[in-house]
Amino acid sequence: MPPQKVCVIGSGNWGSAIAKIVGFNAEENPELFDLEVPMWVFEEQVNGRKLTEIINTDHENVKYLTGIKLPQGVIAVPDVVEAATNADILVFVLPHQFVRGVCEKLKGKLKSTATAVTLIKGFEVAEGGGILLISDVIRQILDIPCAALMGANIANEVAQENYCEATIGCRDMQLGQKLKSVFQTKYFRIVCVQDEIAVEVCGALKNVVATAAGFADGLGYGDNTKAAVIRLGLMEMIKFCEVFYPGSKLETFFESCGVADLITTCYGGRNRRVAEAFAKTGKSIEELEQEMLQGQKLQGPPTAAEINYMLKSKKMEDNFPLFTAVHNICQSKVPVSELIECLRNHPEHM
Repeated sequence: MPPQKVCVIGSGNWGSAIAKIVGFNAEENPELFDLEVPMWVFEEQVNGRKLTEIINTDHENVKYLTGIKLPQGVIAVPDVVEAATNADILVFVLPHQFVRGVCEKLKGKLKSTATAVTLIKGFEVAEGGGILLISDVIRQILDIPCAALMGANIANEVAQENYCEATIGCRDMQLGQKLKSVFQTKYFRIVCVQDEIAVEVCGALKNVVATAAGFADGLGYGDNTKAAVIRLGLMEMIKFCEVFYPGSKLETFFESCGVADLITTCYGGRNRRVAEAFAKTGKSIEELEQEMLQGQKLQGPPTAAEINYMLKSKKMEDNFPLFTAVHNICQSKVPVSELIECLRNHPEHM
């Protein structure tokens, strides 16, 4: 088999950290991977220069991953079709709100043998009161297989080569092992499981729980309260999979994509940080996102809204009180202090 070309679709904080890994593995394994790794970059100006020009000249994404050098084989491309056309493996890592639009541009433009893996944490609202997994959106529009990679992966720590783990969910274990070779390094270790739906759902739901953890921090509560948020949040994550994705395996929640990612995100990460500021300042989520994230997007509040859309349509909001409380707080329907009442009166305690 000729060397496989890998394309990274997205160039934010996490996208750039992953491009560093993919580019490194391409250099280390030229018999497996094409040395050139195109990375789609949404073009913008930074200090009077195009971001693509900066990345291709200085080999650093100065806006979203400062201080980290990218391999020379990582090539910033401002046109997503040009970046992806010749790719054998597509790595989707961009805000989930933009996936459908990007996929529509790529429809009919890819190799028929291409495969995809999503690192995106979120859902898409479906007509009739349901939600779609991001992998389903990619499969439906592009008609290619799509696996999921999730885990306890704060992007800056991964980029700094701190040891960490991730989980690839892929029903086809042969494809899973192929994808593992794209990502695994000495510091970024991968476990493959076949329970791909639970892997992806964990990655989305944990951001809602992390938002609750940030609210608790902003209200001045300590680690005991946060532990309760994490425990009750994990219970709702498991229940969500049991109800809406029957066949999910409990052991998947003990992989990096599950409890490990949940803990990491509830102590670090942008969703917790912005939620803490929301509780302290009274500013809106939208204001804080603009002030604090330098163009990055939150995933917790929109995911809470997507979940609520489905729960409400099925009259199941009361079955998931933590998820429901986070949504209502983000929408300013109830005060942030209502979170503690939610914990106190959670069905687990009644």
